Amino acid sequence: SGKNVSKRLRVCVATCNRADYSKLAPIMFGIKSHPEEFDLEVVVLGSHLIDDYGNTFRMIEQDDFDIGSKLHTIVRGEDEAAMVESVGLALVKLPDVLQRLRPDILVIHGDRFDALALATAAALMNIRILHVEGGEVSGTIDDSIRHAISKLAHYHACCTRMAEQHLIAMCEDHSRILLAGCPSYDKLLSTHHREDYMDIIKSWLGDKVQEYDYIVALQHPVTTDIQKSIKIYELMLDALLSFNKKTLILFPNIDAGSKEMVRVMRKKGIEQHPNFRAVKHIPFEQFIQLVCRAGCMIGNSSCGVREAGAFGTPVINLGTRQTGRETGENVLHVRDADTQNKIYHALELQFGKRYPCSKIYGDGNAVPRIIKFLRTIDLDEPLQKTFCFPPVKDSISQDIDHILETQSALAVDLGGTNLRVAIVCMRGNIVKKYTQPNPKTYEARMQLLLKMCVDAMRDAVGLNCRILGVGVSTGGRVNPQEGVVLHSTKLIQEWSSVDLRTPISDALHLPVWVDNDGNCAALAERKFGHGKGVENFVTVITGTGIGGGIIHHNELVYGTTFCAAELGHIMVSLEGPECSCGSRGCIEAYASGMALQREAKRLHDEDLLKVEGMEMKLSEPITAGHLINAARLGNSKADAVLNKASTALGVGIVNILHIVNPTLVILSGVLASYYQAPVQRIISERALFSAQSIKVLTSELEEPALLGAASMVLDYATRRIY
Repeated sequence: SGKNVSKRLRVCVATCNRADYSKLAPIMFGIKSHPEEFDLEVVVLGSHLIDDYGNTFRMIEQDDFDIGSKLHTIVRGEDEAAMVESVGLALVKLPDVLQRLRPDILVIHGDRFDALALATAAALMNIRILHVEGGEVSGTIDDSIRHAISKLAHYHACCTRMAEQHLIAMCEDHSRILLAGCPSYDKLLSTHHREDYMDIIKSWLGDKVQEYDYIVALQHPVTTDIQKSIKIYELMLDALLSFNKKTLILFPNIDAGSKEMVRVMRKKGIEQHPNFRAVKHIPFEQFIQLVCRAGCMIGNSSCGVREAGAFGTPVINLGTRQTGRETGENVLHVRDADTQNKIYHALELQFGKRYPCSKIYGDGNAVPRIIKFLRTIDLDEPLQKTFCFPPVKDSISQDIDHILETQSALAVDLGGTNLRVAIVCMRGNIVKKYTQPNPKTYEARMQLLLKMCVDAMRDAVGLNCRILGVGVSTGGRVNPQEGVVLHSTKLIQEWSSVDLRTPISDALHLPVWVDNDGNCAALAERKFGHGKGVENFVTVITGTGIGGGIIHHNELVYGTTFCAAELGHIMVSLEGPECSCGSRGCIEAYASGMALQREAKRLHDEDLLKVEGMEMKLSEPITAGHLINAARLGNSKADAVLNKASTALGVGIVNILHIVNPTLVILSGVLASYYQAPVQRIISERALFSAQSIKVLTSELEEPALLGAASMVLDYATRRIY
């Protein structure tokens, strides 16, 4: 910034009320003491200029600052509407002033509505903003306003480490945040050793008062809950009346609700009461002396939470106006100050104690840091702010329609036994499931399928799920591009050359995806299971039949006639048992649930199945389960059958490893947990060395077919590609 060497930086400080002036004055003095570098302009607006609030702009003149502009910006009425109109009035008056002063930097403090007007005007007029005391959390509407000002500000001087972290979390640029500490502490820590402190205390509280034997009370309205603030104010006054100590009470801030609070005070006769002194304004240095040597401070002023900590003065914070702020151990919160008794008890606990001094809000060197920071501002840098957005987890909702609803899919599973429909949401939770026996004829099946889908669609509305499409998983060979079932398995009759997409899409007015159950199981693993983030893996379903899917470079392998990944029909023997496909020696003929059930029946008919300790009811149908049970209990014939089945399956999987060499094999279906260990063993015995280390895992998904069918919808519908 060579060309700015000689030029002084024009800094404009805008102050709205006594509270922000106490923070800005030290900065103003600091800027003024370097006239060769800085040109200071002062703009006064807001409640400084209002009589009821003690015409506090006079303090600024007493401090010997030239006021460049006085703007009357307060609309009277002290309610929410008046606050909003005041912001509007300030926005109308500020542009002229800012155009005339043309500052390089505008310094704004805090979280008042006046400051929001200043920040809005300056940001729109391309004036750089330094915001003092951003990033804090107090627990009221002020938080929203404070954070809004932070978003408009170009530079930040914050007071606490936590505030700095909040600003960074709010995407503000780290290099433009200065952790300065609170500027008012510069004055606090240097002035509270004054000799004449007793004179000050007596001038405000009368000659009889003793050090550490009086109370300072300062309660502001909480604009988001005015009625409650007035109630708390009443209870506080009652508690103070009965506590019977000398009390200095300040009038509340000019916020919505302040009028009613003053009314409550007058009704209780506080101003005439011998114990009380009610005042509109105290100069900050004197106020500090009073807080520093008070027996206790009570109310909800930020001064209690911040400045009082520097002296270890006991503080009672009433209500929620400051509960978000960091505090020292001197602060006792009475969050729901709903009885006079609670407040009285708090006074008994806190009054007259002394706490260690806390430096959370500053160490007394904020102003030199801020001056140094102002020197480093390069006016040739682009004015446009850059926000530093943190990485965010994949957003679940893509556009406005979905924010209020859960994006979901209708999943259909057409199996050999049942016809199932489910509503599945983005995260893979099954919100609701419907099951019916799968009808034997095409007509009845289609009719039932459409009826179940229509019912599910109706329920989805009540469940707040927005259905994006329908995914169908079915047995057999499928052409997913056309949404047609080409050839069925033996298990589902009348199900070849069936167009599923057209009738479902016509009935529900939704896009429809169709694939076979093996591919769906693989898709389910890819989106919700062990296959998440794995580029190449194979899923094998070991259920009634055997099927599967191959994911290669994150996509399913289909082949030319949609016959790829028919893993059940990998042949492991030249003769071998007959398979339902009409051929022999397929792994499905050895290792599927049907094959095992067939063998179990054969053994049972020859009376070779039942062994010692095995429960079998006469009427129950024989299943693969009986076979596994018998083998466990030492039936060597059953064991031999299972051994052969495991070997056939293992050898089939070794063939897969040698063809596509996946990272992972995932077994799913009812027999998966039984086969996992034997298959892993056979791979280590029979596969080529490079393939021996491939892991075999058991799926953890409850419903692979339904989840896979849903994933077709959720992945494509949200990418808006069909």
